Amino acid sequence: MLDQSGSHLTTETIQMNSFVKTDTDSHFPIQNVPFGVCQGRGGPAFCCTRIGDFVLELRALEDLGIFKQLNLETGRLFEEPSLNRFMELPQLQRALLRQSIQAALRENSPHKAALEQMLTPWSEVEPRLPAAIGDYTDFYASRWHASNVGKMFRPDGDPLLPNWLHLPVGYHGRSSSIVPSGVPVRRPKGQILPPDANSPIDAASRLLDYEFEMGAFFGGESNNIGSRIPISSAHEHIVGYVIVNDWSARDIQKWEYQPLGPFNAKNFQTSISSWIVTPEALDEFRVPQPQRSPQDPPLLEYLTPPNDQGLNIKVETWLQSQKMDEPQRISAGNFSDMWWSFEQMLAHHTSTGCPFRAGDLLASGTVSGPDKESRGCLLELTWRGSEPLQLADGSTRKFLEDGDIVTMTAFCQGNGYRIGFGELSAKVVA
Repeated sequence: MLDQSGSHLTTETIQMNSFVKTDTDSHFPIQNVPFGVCQGRGGPAFCCTRIGDFVLELRALEDLGIFKQLNLETGRLFEEPSLNRFMELPQLQRALLRQSIQAALRENSPHKAALEQMLTPWSEVEPRLPAAIGDYTDFYASRWHASNVGKMFRPDGDPLLPNWLHLPVGYHGRSSSIVPSGVPVRRPKGQILPPDANSPIDAASRLLDYEFEMGAFFGGESNNIGSRIPISSAHEHIVGYVIVNDWSARDIQKWEYQPLGPFNAKNFQTSISSWIVTPEALDEFRVPQPQRSPQDPPLLEYLTPPNDQGLNIKVETWLQSQKMDEPQRISAGNFSDMWWSFEQMLAHHTSTGCPFRAGDLLASGTVSGPDKESRGCLLELTWRGSEPLQLADGSTRKFLEDGDIVTMTAFCQGNGYRIGFGELSAKVVA
């Protein structure tokens, strides 16, 4: 029986087991049930979910009648290799559809024999973008990150600009350069002002950086132009979360960003992880956002959250040079340190009447925390290059070099299981 509230938090669900066995450190137990798009070798791309080390085609579940009891009346959701139609569903229907997949994967499922024949090893497929992403907006939502950057570039002033504590600062990015995990990042060329020079040159970036971010896909009914999405219902429009690496060319950015902010320094590539992890899978890991102090300005009503909107997600970044046999962890933090939530970002983004559509993507900005190890980019970790990072092969890094492989991972630790996002990885090429 499906929970008609769409709630995930029941003892039965937490203790649920699947006929597909998973280790306790697997990112994809039956408690997760993420959504993605994959492609087999030489075959067409398809919408799927993941359980352990296997993927399961969602169109095949439609063929089995797994979703008939939901009375969706929307025709086939997963015929095309894109999750946009699924994202258009209201939040409750998305949650119930996910629960029906969970029920089909249980140990005592009547569909066990059929589904066992449909499982494809993860090693035999490649990830594709999960949706046709219409618009992409990147935010600057970590107080730790914003303060660190402010200290570097404005050492004699307030690290935070006057607006930062009043609203989630963001800028519009390019959806055309968003790519899935595994696609190499090519070192960008652009206008750079060399030290002590008066005129820029056109050259390859020497200060290429990664940024560990989390992303949220938008869904549900679009708001009309001129109307807002209130913060009280913003959570209903979040389909799920991914890891985001918003690659940055710091030397290009330094020259171009005043007075309007990032442009070519960030538009060349943004990488996202393979699996959209749903809010229902993360309900158990909701935590309060960082507490505002009496010195902080009060929030305007449209940004005041009605409940806990932080997420206790452990985040890690690993780096492997061409000379290293295995990657080295260079940072570890937690998404719960973020100052602004995705619900606040969405409420603010639509406060002027900006319409959202299913498949739009928001990114959090660099996820950084209070400790040096928790800083989410090399700009912070090396403090603008003044404190080079020591690698296991004896080399150092101020910024990324050709051949470096950057791998990001994130997960929530439950009681005896994990809800994870897998890995987001890419190699730097010339």
